[in-house]
Amino acid sequence: MKFSTREDIGLPIEEVFAVITDFERLERAALRRGAEITRLDTLAAPGPGMTWAGQFTFRGAPRSARSELTRFLPPETLVVQTTVSGLSSIGTVDLVRLAPARTRLAVAIDLHPQTIQARLLLQTIRLAKGRMTERFRTGVARLARDIEAGRFHRV
Repeated sequence: MKFSTREDIGLPIEEVFAVITDFERLERAALRRGAEITRLDTLAAPGPGMTWAGQFTFRGAPRSARSELTRFLPPETLVVQTTVSGLSSIGTVDLVRLAPARTRLAVAIDLHPQTIQARLLLQTIRLAKGRMTERFRTGVARLARDIEAGRFHRV
């Protein structure tokens, strides 16, 4: 199952890429929401091979996640592969320069079940696909507006 959307942002592509690849800020945001995040790699600079392990509670049950940055092509592409409780996902962020100060943000998440339990979860998601798609689009649109408004620090 795949979710995808795109939004235009009134900033140069380099600034948008800097914000979405501020991994330390993303780790702190997850910690503020109650997740436990551990960086597993020892890379000094962002790039393929960056890996995180996480623990969080979802719908009252503890969950474990593992994420790896598999593709990193500044300032255009970022691909993260994640596995949570038998459900693997590939998240892709693509940026396209529309003008010197205008960038298109395209986000896609492709979900693949690895276990029977994950298949049942994915079936439940399919039943609510319209509502889930709208929530996904709204979340990406909110992120785009926050980036454009400078609610995140920029380089």
